[in-house]
Amino acid sequence: MDVDRLSPLDATFLHIEDGVSHMHIASIGLFEGPQPPFDRIVAMIESKLDKVPRYRSVVRHLPLELGRPVWVDDPHFNIEYHVRHTALPAPGGEAELRKLVGRVMSQALDRSKPLWEIWVVEGLDDDHWALFAKTHHAMVDGVSGTDLLSVIMDLSPDPQPLAPVRWRPRPVPSALELTVRASVDVVRSPYEQLQAVRAAVAVPGQVVTEVRSVIRGLTAMVGLVKPTPSSSLNGPLGPHRRYGWASTSVTDIKTVRAQLGGTFNDVVLAAITNGFRELLLARGESVDRVVRSLVPVSVRPRNDQGLAIGDGTLQNKVSAMFAELPVSIADAAERLAAVSSQMEGLKESKQAMAGEALTSMTGFAPPMLLAMAMRLSTRMAQHQLNTVTTNVPGPQIPLYVCGRRMVKSYPYVPLGAQMRIGVAIFSYNGEVSFGVTGDYDTTEDLDVLCRGIEEGIRQMLKVRPRGS
Repeated sequence: MDVDRLSPLDATFLHIEDGVSHMHIASIGLFEGPQPPFDRIVAMIESKLDKVPRYRSVVRHLPLELGRPVWVDDPHFNIEYHVRHTALPAPGGEAELRKLVGRVMSQALDRSKPLWEIWVVEGLDDDHWALFAKTHHAMVDGVSGTDLLSVIMDLSPDPQPLAPVRWRPRPVPSALELTVRASVDVVRSPYEQLQAVRAAVAVPGQVVTEVRSVIRGLTAMVGLVKPTPSSSLNGPLGPHRRYGWASTSVTDIKTVRAQLGGTFNDVVLAAITNGFRELLLARGESVDRVVRSLVPVSVRPRNDQGLAIGDGTLQNKVSAMFAELPVSIADAAERLAAVSSQMEGLKESKQAMAGEALTSMTGFAPPMLLAMAMRLSTRMAQHQLNTVTTNVPGPQIPLYVCGRRMVKSYPYVPLGAQMRIGVAIFSYNGEVSFGVTGDYDTTEDLDVLCRGIEEGIRQMLKVRPRGS
């Protein structure tokens, strides 16, 4: 009996979810109009589900949490439950769309069904319409999510139609079958790890290098023990969300890099730093501090251009580094230089490799203890982290749905661990979008942060090039 078991990291995103922090991500696409007929969109999505079989799978937990949950086919799968149709009230502008996104993303996904929804939104101004995909983080990380976006959407306005495929769900394994298989896996997993260690002994130099890298990363993480200064950025979360966005272009970021140096990620982090600086100042709070951010890092293989390569799986393959955004620095060039220097140091410290190693090690932990540990670590994070900033490179070619071109795409990142604001960055077809999630009860001024991000880009663009 083959079992599609969740990876330790995938299972973590289920374990840390609670009544107010829902671990789903989203992408919100704006399309040129007119909107295609809704039934045509549903048929298009259904014709491609064979390429993403997890979209017809549900999570099944084992009795007494004796093993990690598994994916099983949903015998009652109904695509019309997952693909939904709605409309914006007049005037159908950005404010109405952002409010809708905040409301939909405040609602937990039904654990008894496949963990995704796609909303088709009509009534946008300028003859546009929107489509946004809401997916649980246990299903997919940002990079493989980009691959999924390319599967559901088309690369041409005139794609070859796909013939519908008749789908038959596989029999759902019984609780006894799952328990027996979990017992086998518990015995086999340490054995397989031992075999891997024995094989690695054949190249001891590589093993020593990797172990040293992990130790260096763990040492760097020790600095997180020091709590950050208290501020309005952290505190209890309510059940509702606000959503906003900011935008720039790939060309502008390349211009900043040419003038001031740094990587693409350094520039966007420097812009976000200015956003938090302006938000704290507007709230009358001190900026004589840093804003500590969790920075998820893909640990997927990379191509010659440095972009992460999807490997055909939907498992999460992310680790993390912890950056301290220098909100005390007013000068745009100095701010970027400080971010660049710090990020280079974090890469040298191997924090991401250490985080990946720790995540892999959770495969040894009994899932019941893993669930408890993940909830405990989430509560601890509230004193040591202020926000999360995640950057995922998207396709740099136009994508289409039923012949309509997607003109913009905005990402959504969930909140947790009493972090009241999170920022996701997504690049698509020459545009760079910052999706900003806020706790509804405490971030009425979310637009101050969004405008501060755009102002941060403008400030860097105004700096004179080196040597001029």
